[in-house]
Amino acid sequence: MSDVGTPPIPMLDVKELRVSYGARVAVDGVSFRIERGEIFGLLGPNGAGKTSTLSAIEGLVKPQSGRSLIDGIDTAQHPLEAKALLGVQLQSSSFQPELSIQQIASLFAGLYGVRLTTAQLADRLRDIGLEAEAGRRFKQLSGGQQQRLALFIASIHDPLLLLLDEPTAGLDPQSRRALWQRIEQARGAGRSILLTTHSMEEAQAVCDRVAIVDHGTLLTTGTPADLIAKHRDDPKVRAVAHGEVTLEDVFIGLTGSEIRD
Repeated sequence: MSDVGTPPIPMLDVKELRVSYGARVAVDGVSFRIERGEIFGLLGPNGAGKTSTLSAIEGLVKPQSGRSLIDGIDTAQHPLEAKALLGVQLQSSSFQPELSIQQIASLFAGLYGVRLTTAQLADRLRDIGLEAEAGRRFKQLSGGQQQRLALFIASIHDPLLLLLDEPTAGLDPQSRRALWQRIEQARGAGRSILLTTHSMEEAQAVCDRVAIVDHGTLLTTGTPADLIAKHRDDPKVRAVAHGEVTLEDVFIGLTGSEIRD
């Protein structure tokens, strides 16, 4: 029987996800989908529920209700199969600082069951501009080099879905742009990407679609251009805009101007 007309299975399908820590609800019924080959940004102030959402998808916390499916595989019912499709880059890399780049790459390749010869590893490090640094200890690397290595390790087993938690936080403009290029190359290789960021410039530059969350709930979803068009006449957005409405104006108009700790 033909499958013509059957919609493709999304790479990630989050359905009515709810995460609580005691009496505090961190994620309250959040739902969204990420299609194949899509870069999707999860935006929100501090404490909005972004990291808890990622942690539930990764299987680090158990949601009270709701489901997350990676390529149709339920992450709760089949955690090992789902995690095999997933690569994760945390905001703060926790690699052993005394190990060299080559040692770290070899270690994680082995953990993921990826066989790399010395020549193959050198080729991959050359692709990310770190071949000359292969013998240096992790603690000796710059912030940009550490993030490049972290993204490389997250994708060393060719996962279908990458979760990137503020991957460019603290980087200078050159390093940030270089990492954007790496993220777009990952998408070009057929991967889907879910990233969190506080940079509206970053979200607008690299994300196909974004979702804005606050207080554990999803406020709006769409392409950056669509969200600007949709909310440009919202009085709260107009009140914070300086000239033409930007994605940052939409973000602040929807989530408020108060500083979050």
